[in-house]
Amino acid sequence: MDYKKLDIFNPIIVVLLVILYLIFSLISYENHIRNLVGVSYNTITIIFLGLLFYIIGVSISRYFLKNKSLEINSDKLSFLFSRRNLVLLVCVGILLQIINLVYLGGIPLFSGYLKARAATRIWLLSYLVFLPSINLLIAKYHDRKYYVLFLIGLMLFVATGYRTTAMAIVISVLITLYYTRDIPWKYLILAIVAIFILLLVIGYVAVQSIEWQTWTLNPLELLFYRAGYTLQVLDNAVGLAGATHGQLLYNTLMGFFHSTDPRVIVGQTTLGYAHSTTSMIFGPAILDFGIYAMLIQMLIIGLIMGGIYYIQRSFSNIYTVLYAMLLAHVIIWIETGPTDLVVLLFFVISIIIILYTINRGGD
Repeated sequence: MDYKKLDIFNPIIVVLLVILYLIFSLISYENHIRNLVGVSYNTITIIFLGLLFYIIGVSISRYFLKNKSLEINSDKLSFLFSRRNLVLLVCVGILLQIINLVYLGGIPLFSGYLKARAATRIWLLSYLVFLPSINLLIAKYHDRKYYVLFLIGLMLFVATGYRTTAMAIVISVLITLYYTRDIPWKYLILAIVAIFILLLVIGYVAVQSIEWQTWTLNPLELLFYRAGYTLQVLDNAVGLAGATHGQLLYNTLMGFFHSTDPRVIVGQTTLGYAHSTTSMIFGPAILDFGIYAMLIQMLIIGLIMGGIYYIQRSFSNIYTVLYAMLLAHVIIWIETGPTDLVVLLFFVISIIIILYTINRGGD
């Protein structure tokens, strides 16, 4: 079978990964890892309703774009993406992350105290510069030495102790390569296995380095536990729908101007004490505005992902990179939820660029 015909990075992969996440949670409940007990059927029903609205959003985009002729105004942006400019931007992103680590005075991956301070404005700017530029560089120019820059940047972001940024870099580059290179099946499998191992290692080292916590789980148990624990937080959020009255959205949007972590608000609301925690892709909207808001959120995400997917199927380079970055973040949102300003910025930037550069023709 030609796996390319399957297009494994279709937006519907998000649905399959949510189901896989639920299976991981079930494993943690069946084995009572750290006394996890499970969630209500109501919560599972709400999850599948959210997935249904996501699928509807993707389908609506497909319906409106399938028979449209798209015309690219590429001249407006192509001057930005010369080889020299992209290499310069990648190096600027790397340099900024080095400056951030020097400013912190250590490696946050090995210290919970440093990790709590690692997401500085320098870190945010570094990520905003490095992620799109490394993807564009690899998409446009077939030169193996650029993978060295990718690895250097990846290791620096791993050093911050944040799984989300490191995983977004790896997953987005894999998706970019999938659409711009003819990757043999065996290498694709190896890359996915490598991503899974990286997820295990970063997560395990990061939690073991938190000075005020003690963990006895092995890396695989920790993976299952995080899935089960996060689903239980969502279960609590369902019972507290609307409790935060928009605080999570406000603190996410204002994240560049103050240091309040929306996930601490999630923990405070669902657990009763200040603790940074996640509630899956569905939790923040439910806590802020209720079940209907979550369904609207999933519909909008489906519309955006479906739209960018069908646009990038016709064109390459920047549109493929935009899709790769957004899909990587939505995959990560399955656990973390949309509470990161940097991710929302990529969504806004992507929508602006697409509106600026694409004119839709008639049928």
